[in-house]
Amino acid sequence: MNPISSLKWMEQELASLDDASLKRSLRGSSAVPSSPGRLFRGTGPQNMHNRHNLLNLSGNDYLGLAQHPAMIEVMREVLLKEGVGAGASRLVTGNRLAYTELEEGISEWQSCEAALVFANGYMANTGVIRAVVGRDDVVFSDQLNHASIVDGILMSRAEMARYRHNDMEHLGALLHKHRDRKRKLIVTDAVFSMDGDQAPLKELILLKHEYGAMLMVDEAHSGGVYGRCGEGLCHALGVKDEVDIHMGTFSKAFGAYGAYVCGSRTLIDYLVNKARTLIYSTAMPPALLAGIAQALVLVQQEHWRRERLHTGIRAFRSSLQKSGFLLGIGDSPIVPIIIGDNETALRFSAALEDKGIAAVAIRPPTVPEGTARIRFSLSAAHTDKELRYAAVSIREVGLQLGVLG
Repeated sequence: MNPISSLKWMEQELASLDDASLKRSLRGSSAVPSSPGRLFRGTGPQNMHNRHNLLNLSGNDYLGLAQHPAMIEVMREVLLKEGVGAGASRLVTGNRLAYTELEEGISEWQSCEAALVFANGYMANTGVIRAVVGRDDVVFSDQLNHASIVDGILMSRAEMARYRHNDMEHLGALLHKHRDRKRKLIVTDAVFSMDGDQAPLKELILLKHEYGAMLMVDEAHSGGVYGRCGEGLCHALGVKDEVDIHMGTFSKAFGAYGAYVCGSRTLIDYLVNKARTLIYSTAMPPALLAGIAQALVLVQQEHWRRERLHTGIRAFRSSLQKSGFLLGIGDSPIVPIIIGDNETALRFSAALEDKGIAAVAIRPPTVPEGTARIRFSLSAAHTDKELRYAAVSIREVGLQLGVLG
């Protein structure tokens, strides 16, 4: 068989995606350092598309650390000293001293016994879930959990019991149905990545105790944003000691790359022996670990970044609500406008780009059918002027496309 003809089905599926306005493609972009010559004169994050500087309202650099000079400098120093890569997995020769120092710093920050660094959030979630549950077990997962959680459950071969989003009555019924299972794991995002709302963590903890389940919380979008020193939503609500498996990332508020899991010493020792995404992956570059460690210091010390972020969130949400947009509940940096139709969402995004704003249309299967949206994401680096301009532009596009009445 001709190798080309054997892939004909791919062409057909891609055509179907295109017809439904669901086909995706990669677009080149680059970060634009702050300078007086760019489109906006504040300190907000910029992206370059097609040689045009755009105000980035789709990134996850919540505290504005991605281009912090202290992080860049320490990474440069370590890069010159130790080279580019670690050269092996952590269980071979890749476990550099920087790992130990970072994990000890995370443990102290999170007030837990131990921590373990993973290459990214996807590998942390899939590796942990696959390690702690198996064929005879059941995992209770919020319907809007991140894809990495869903994939981790599928890889584990445990039964997946999906409960309606934040519906504790439904979760309780599922827990009762599976009450005799050997191991039961409840998994939830702390802040949901496409809606920006919070999980009812206190209610989840009550159900966890009632049915003898483990609880895993993904703080990818809440770490750095909530808590006195950015520890996350579990700390902010005073429930961190009730969470068995605490996961977070360095790719959002930390402005870097990677992820961590923290909890008891027993948990971390178990994951070192059982988490395949850790065991069979090359260790992270020492320079990156140094950058993350510097970000950890900044996250804890520069409280003004969180204050600035939340001030911007309140002002931005208020402006969009006054314009007539229906926004979901929440106070996170994630502010979605539900458009519904895929094609309209793409047109909305393109119209904003014409106004100098990068705001990406999010479509199924990332979000449920009929809920295509523009997902705005704010940063402490956005200025008041930039956010005011963005809110006015969003209103103009909403009126232009008939999204607003």
